[in-house]
Amino acid sequence: MTSPQLDGPRLDPAAGGPPRQLVVFLHGYGADGNDLIGLGREWAPALPTRFVSPNAPEPCGMAPMGRQWFDLSLGDMALIAEGVKRASPALQAFLDAELQRYGLPPEALGLVGFSQGTMMALAAGLARKPSPAAIVGYSGALATLEALPAPGTGPDILLVHGDMDEVIPVDAMLMARQALAQAGLPVEWHVAEGIGHGIDGEGLRLGGAFLKHAFATAQHRHSQNS
Repeated sequence: MTSPQLDGPRLDPAAGGPPRQLVVFLHGYGADGNDLIGLGREWAPALPTRFVSPNAPEPCGMAPMGRQWFDLSLGDMALIAEGVKRASPALQAFLDAELQRYGLPPEALGLVGFSQGTMMALAAGLARKPSPAAIVGYSGALATLEALPAPGTGPDILLVHGDMDEVIPVDAMLMARQALAQAGLPVEWHVAEGIGHGIDGEGLRLGGAFLKHAFATAQHRHSQNS
């Protein structure tokens, strides 16, 4: 069975020229690629980056005009983990193809997820070898720890969550942080006070700064090893 081919809106580097990095946005349940591509416009002045925001492969059962990475209506974490696993091959194929399209190495990749997209970003990013430079997860959860990078080779991870989130409680982020730390993965995190299921200005600023630093660190590490 072949994986569905993903596609979605793209943004060129703000300064023109070929991109030095690729940031892939993974949208939440019932949205589509247009929902997050605007973050790229905010970050573009500081990052020589191609931004792309693929539409999830399935039509959303609860939002007919939207898309889903997998069915969330059942809500059980074991079923969510299965959903992540089923959706991952199409996403991994897309990431491989986009890096090849722009002639970029694995360490030039950053994944940014929101809600269900964060579940996908963590699962896909941790499974990739070599690892991407960074994973930024907003308002999400950790669905699975089946595949992990070797110690010292994993991506930089930032988790951001509103303490008033009514869709995915902030406890999900705290549990993800603990599980990732126990697995030997360094995680930075930020609780946005008074914020629900969304991204505020401070979270946006933190994400952009985190990506810039992670790309610089990954490039330095690669140049030392080459």
